[in-house]
Amino acid sequence: MRNTLPDEALDQLFCQARTYSAWLDKPVSDDTLQRLYGLMKWGPTSANASPARFFFIRSREGKERLRPTLAPANVDKTMAAPVTVIVAYDLLFFEKLPKLFPHNAAMRELFAQNPQLVETTAKRNSSLDGAYLIVAARALGLDCGPMSGFDNENLDREFFAAGKEREGRDQEFFPAGHVKSNFLCNLGYGDAAKLHPRAPRLEFNEACSLL
Repeated sequence: MRNTLPDEALDQLFCQARTYSAWLDKPVSDDTLQRLYGLMKWGPTSANASPARFFFIRSREGKERLRPTLAPANVDKTMAAPVTVIVAYDLLFFEKLPKLFPHNAAMRELFAQNPQLVETTAKRNSSLDGAYLIVAARALGLDCGPMSGFDNENLDREFFAAGKEREGRDQEFFPAGHVKSNFLCNLGYGDAAKLHPRAPRLEFNEACSLL
């Protein structure tokens, strides 16, 4: 039996963690981002498919490419965040299954022959991976600002369409047209002085049933 985490750790991950819109002028290192991925990748996904793909946007150039896709209310906080992650999913994730799910060679063909199953699995499990990303980021002392509020089609056209430059990546890593955005998450060190009062949550008996 594993030990329960101390209350201090649970507070950092959940109870006292907040969604940030204002950020301190403090960079997030590449080592921290690599460690972040190294933690979150162990979260479970269906058939270990790991369909999520992550774009960590740090440069001013990258942010300017992102700006036109954002809803007006999300522009300032996104441009100010040290990192904005595009949490996306790869519709060709099943090509990695021989590596990720080697004990069942038929699994790749199951997905390859069922586009609807691919879409459903990719969306659901990239959402799970995005949640693991948030928890892992908080565990490493980062703050998060997950959000919708952007134009998925325009973002996908800008970052994932054929012929677009992909810094540090080749065309085979993100095949054109097969990667779709799910949601965005700003990362950095939040400015607690600019937090608004915390919104309430539902109580157990409002959201849960014991059957």
